[in-house]
Amino acid sequence: MNIFVGNLPFSATEADLRGLFEAHGTVTSARVITDRETGRSRGFGFVEMEDADATTAIEALNGKDLKGRPMKVNQAEERKERAPRRSW
Repeated sequence: MNIFVGNLPFSATEADLRGLFEAHGTVTSARVITDRETGRSRGFGFVEMEDADATTAIEALNGKDLKGRPMKVNQAEERKERAPRRSW
């Protein structure tokens, strides 16, 4: 299952995410999404885990503080189609 993790502090790393979620099961991958131009964290990320472990992790970590910010943790939704970008 792919898990969305929002409201991350900008200082959070992929190792921080992996460490939090590994307490609840095996983590397949952990990514903090960064801005293409600046390389700075965008304040959210994704963690992949087996379904049973993911459900437990979501329940345990939703609202938990990470470096002073309450995380928003839920099952990631499929990305919606977006209109093509215009270039003038």
